[in-house]
Amino acid sequence: VQLQASGGGLVQAGASLRLSCAVSGRTFSTFAGGWFRRAPGKEREFLAVTNWSGGYIRYADSVNGRFTISRDNAKRTVYLQMNNLKPEDTAVYYCAVDFSMNGVGAPSEESEYDYWGQGTQVTVSS
Repeated sequence: VQLQASGGGLVQAGASLRLSCAVSGRTFSTFAGGWFRRAPGKEREFLAVTNWSGGYIRYADSVNGRFTISRDNAKRTVYLQMNNLKPEDTAVYYCAVDFSMNGVGAPSEESEYDYWGQGTQVTVSS
């Protein structure tokens, strides 16, 4: 299984970005897809997760209302729409997938994820 994250970049405060995470491998398996980030000098934190159907979605309080997670199962891609970006959103953003519950659940703990992407840098200037 490989995860290819893309869409990061350098933007000004208040701008928007959409991150994508394309999943290849285990073509016939369903999964939950999540996004995490690691800011400089901090531990990696959970941001958002969606189960396979999209009917169960969870957000961290820090991004709820500004970030939106979505997915296109035909493309096996999970997205993170980020609006009104702030300098404190500067971090490396990671996507991850969990196959263990066949995509029914929506975990927020790192340890519950099976595969991780390589990370994409988001830098927000003030």
